[in-house]
Amino acid sequence: MPEQPTVALPVIGPGPPAPPRRRFAHTLTARAVLVTCAVALVSVLVTAVVAVPLAVRGAERRDQAALAAQARLAADVLRVRAVRQRDTAGDRLIRQLREQQIEVYLIRAGQVDRAGLPRPVVNRVAAGRDVSGRRLVGGERALVEGRALPGGDGVVLTRATTAGPWRQVLRTLWLPLLAGLAAGVAAGLLLARRLARPIRTAATAAARLRAGDRAVRVPVEPPDEVADLAYALNGLAAALATSEGRQREFLLSVSHELRTPLTAIRGYAEALADGVIEADGVPATGRTVLAEAEHLDRLVSDLLALARLEAADFPLEPGPVDLARLAADAARTWSDRCAAVGVPFRVEAPDGPVPAYTDPGRIRQVVDGLLENALRVVPPEAPVVLAVRPAGADPAAGGLIEVRDGGPGFTDDDLAVAFERGALHQRYRGVRKVGSGLGLALAAGLVRRLGGQITAGHAPEGGAAFTVRLPGDPYLTRTSA
Repeated sequence: MPEQPTVALPVIGPGPPAPPRRRFAHTLTARAVLVTCAVALVSVLVTAVVAVPLAVRGAERRDQAALAAQARLAADVLRVRAVRQRDTAGDRLIRQLREQQIEVYLIRAGQVDRAGLPRPVVNRVAAGRDVSGRRLVGGERALVEGRALPGGDGVVLTRATTAGPWRQVLRTLWLPLLAGLAAGVAAGLLLARRLARPIRTAATAAARLRAGDRAVRVPVEPPDEVADLAYALNGLAAALATSEGRQREFLLSVSHELRTPLTAIRGYAEALADGVIEADGVPATGRTVLAEAEHLDRLVSDLLALARLEAADFPLEPGPVDLARLAADAARTWSDRCAAVGVPFRVEAPDGPVPAYTDPGRIRQVVDGLLENALRVVPPEAPVVLAVRPAGADPAAGGLIEVRDGGPGFTDDDLAVAFERGALHQRYRGVRKVGSGLGLALAAGLVRRLGGQITAGHAPEGGAAFTVRLPGDPYLTRTSA
């Protein structure tokens, strides 16, 4: 029985973690409702604490004023000279006052008609002085209004003070409290919806971004914090779209660069395998294959170097470097290469040393990359210049390295993307000689890791100029200080 072929099932990795189950108590809506209800409750309670005593005192003042008016009326009635007329009107007034829960005490010749009234009040009225205020009458606190009459007589009206105003206010407090809580719930719901809506919109946009939709945009609306969030998400979406577009273009250009030497190597290998190439043509074929393999090796090395640039273990060995000597060493290599293609090579350096603090191997890699890039694009008889000079009068200021050429140069738009991977390659492929699109990006990354700066500009020779600024020797900085 023939063996059945084994089918390899694809391994599906874990997807993004599912969002946790939403509990209402942990939602923005619930918290906004709780906060607004708490604010409403505190507001009602604070209002009650402040307003209830004021209301009670106001009610007591009104009662005291009313009792004072009735005491004046009683005193006027009891001043009537005709005894019969006075007694008749007085009895009728006393009955009416008692119907209003007002007790009437009559004082004649310094003696009160019945017990219960404090003796100091009786003596004061009998002495011809009025009384107004709160006193203990019959063991209970009461409002007291006393009016003196001629001959040691007088009349005193009392009304018991009860907790009526307090009970009345407290009984009515639940209604505004309930209204405040209802308003708090309504305000909390409205506030939560207003706050949560842009957050939910942003969360939905973020989920779409995670799913790969780069066209998503969040509407910008007030308040400012929500607008800032929308701007940030829209900027992130635009940056991701730009980055992924450049990455696709970079991969396309790199695949093209890889395919070119591979196609040549494969074609010559097939020719050798088929015996198409004669024996005397084998050495030339081998040299061509070797050159294409070296080109492929350089491209792969650049890709690996770019991938490792951001790693923490990227090897760097910085130390004191004389940039003038480095330029002289580079000139011995590049003067012959430039002369072979009819390109003048010139070094501009001061007579003395140009100190800097950098990794000599890595900065030489940067210089070689910039010179190779210049040599690739300059026409015959156009110059290539390697210049070094101090960055300032202080030896600890560091040094500058310039690579200039007389080639086609860059436009101002090119300068903005000169150090982005594959940007110039994609722009000028098929227009003029271009490299893999990795050299300038690799040079910029190396310079940044070395603590320096690299800029691109226009050269006086008519082409491009690349300026590398390197830091000074920290030992020189300490000694000069």
